[in-house]
Amino acid sequence: MSTPRMVQCVKLGRELPGLSRPPYPGDLGRRIYDHVSQQAWNMWMDQALLLINHYGLSMLDPQATRLLMEQAEIFFFGDGDTKPEGWTPDAPPQE
Repeated sequence: MSTPRMVQCVKLGRELPGLSRPPYPGDLGRRIYDHVSQQAWNMWMDQALLLINHYGLSMLDPQATRLLMEQAEIFFFGDGDTKPEGWTPDAPPQE
């Protein structure tokens, strides 16, 4: 059994097990890999799902993918996990 790769998690402010590989190609993926724990990544997955459902995003749409990448950068390296404008629990997707 191998020891997990540890990172100083920028989101949670402590040393935790990191991701096994960069989650995205490019600079953002590398920054996340180097500075984000698996626990914080799991939190992002919940936030991303909230955004996808709230805005009715399709991951086949390049604009939707760009929006999620921008939001991931904010979530990990910016102001945090702000909820989308008009978000309420159990609200239908915006059109």
